[in-house]
Amino acid sequence: MVKFNHFNFNVLDLEKSLKFYKDALGLEPVREKEASDGSFKLVYLGDHVTDFTLELTWLKDRTEPYNLGECEFHLAFHTDCYDEMFKKHEEMGCVCFVNEKMGIYFISDPDGYWIEIVPEKK
Repeated sequence: MVKFNHFNFNVLDLEKSLKFYKDALGLEPVREKEASDGSFKLVYLGDHVTDFTLELTWLKDRTEPYNLGECEFHLAFHTDCYDEMFKKHEEMGCVCFVNEKMGIYFISDPDGYWIEIVPEKK
């Protein structure tokens, strides 16, 4: 049997990203790993509901933003409070695309990664 474990985003400013994910999606660190020489740090964020985690990788010597290319990948979250989340994300200024026809929207994190917000199926 094979199960999903985690997904990775490389981040330029770890503290800024941790704040964003806490404020925008309620994600919190559930595990961390730091290189003995301080050259990198991995922080795994969880939702305290599922076992799936988002790994944020921070590299000490990285000074330039990551080139995400066409960014043809994204994470998706579903929520039973879609309208409330949309309002919160609008106030945060992180909504980057709304598809009203499909009833979904996307937010962008500090490094430009897109996150899809989907209403809970009823």
